Amino acid sequence: QVQLVESGGGLVQPGGSLRLSCTASGLDLDYYSVGWYRQAPGKEREAISCISASEAHKFYENSVRGRFTISRDRAKNMVYLQMNSLKPEDTARYICAAEGGACSDTETYGYQNWGRGTQVTVSS
Repeated sequence: QVQLVESGGGLVQPGGSLRLSCTASGLDLDYYSVGWYRQAPGKEREAISCISASEAHKFYENSVRGRFTISRDRAKNMVYLQMNSLKPEDTARYICAAEGGACSDTETYGYQNWGRGTQVTVSS
């Protein structure tokens, strides 16, 4: 059974940084694109980043481009989302997804497995 688990969320002041982690059990992330999504209260879930299996393709949603960086640690079977210069509008539950999805430089979609998410709150 595949399980994705996110960690690293928390409360941070505007301008601060967090690094989110996504780890998988029952799935070797090396072979799959991995996406990061977020969902704020009352809003639809949105894709914010992805990394392809080969790392040749990475996608960033416009509002996070230049502030967020996605990366892999293949030895640890983990994918990270480094978030810098955080803003109050980044407050949301951040969710990782893997297997079956597509990741290009402009979009990501179609994932089969989803984590439960980790809460990020940006507030002074």
